[in-house]
Amino acid sequence: MSNIITSEDLCLWYSETQALKGISMEIPENSITALIGPSGCGKSTFLKTLNRMNDLVQGVKITGTVKYQGQDIFAPSVDVNLLRRDIGMVFQKPNPFPMSVYDNVAYGPRTHGIRSKARLDEIVEQSLRGAAIWDELKDRLKKSALGLSGGQQQRLCIARALAVGPKVLLMDEPTSALDPISTARIEELAEELKKQYTIVIVTHNMQQAVRISDKTAFFLLGELIEYDDTEKLFSMPQNKKTEDYITGRFG
Repeated sequence: MSNIITSEDLCLWYSETQALKGISMEIPENSITALIGPSGCGKSTFLKTLNRMNDLVQGVKITGTVKYQGQDIFAPSVDVNLLRRDIGMVFQKPNPFPMSVYDNVAYGPRTHGIRSKARLDEIVEQSLRGAAIWDELKDRLKKSALGLSGGQQQRLCIARALAVGPKVLLMDEPTSALDPISTARIEELAEELKKQYTIVIVTHNMQQAVRISDKTAFFLLGELIEYDDTEKLFSMPQNKKTEDYITGRFG
């Protein structure tokens, strides 16, 4: 299995505060990698560094490297818009645009220059099918996305991310605002999507990491404490801190 993203000695500061301390890890393609750890431990910061979302925060300083398909994502030649097209993001709170279901999904392809109605129709259907929500929404394409339930909105946001043809999907606690049934749907969807995409998911829910991820990284205070196959990390953690966290002694 080849690695699609590799970070080496990645450090990040928000002004004076160091949020990431020398993170080196390899993310294999067509897999689900879970990032776990208590609040404020650096997992979301690491996730957002992978498609340079942290560029948008003032006073951020980054050292070390992140390579996507072998290329340094911080190289001056990198087009951040293209990087974000390849590495899509789904946030904690569903954030559909205040427009129709159809226009939400067509938004990205349109910004990348696709104008043909037939092609957009095709992309919208494919993306909604990819997010396992076509059957629920095919008769509501012209209705506002804001009228959907939370779970539907989150799957719509996944469809929106799929519409531009990414290779990697970053998910920042995508189920934390959802009920158990919607959560189960998103988990099933993630397992289905990894056949075609690479998924990196931040989760507070350790059971979720156990259920769906292939590899798990445990972060603590900005450091990567342990990174291993999920089954191994949860059954035989190598580090005492990992063991203490997963057995609920802190966190």
